Amino acid sequence: MRNRIRELRTQRKMTQEQLAQAAKVRRETIVFLEQGKYNPSLLLAHRVARTLGTTVDELFLFEG
Repeated sequence: MRNRIRELRTQRKMTQEQLAQAAKVRRETIVFLEQGKYNPSLLLAHRVARTLGTTVDELFLFEG
């Protein structure tokens, strides 16, 4: 699953640490999400999407 976290985070001039604090996770979690090494829970996906002002569908690109 690909995502647009880094793209949207940088557009909003947020650091990984700022996004992590807003989503209530560690910075390393954001790093792993951006690298595609971690698939988030639905709750975390929703928190990250809400923080970045988008939807889960727009943030995460589900590929079959």
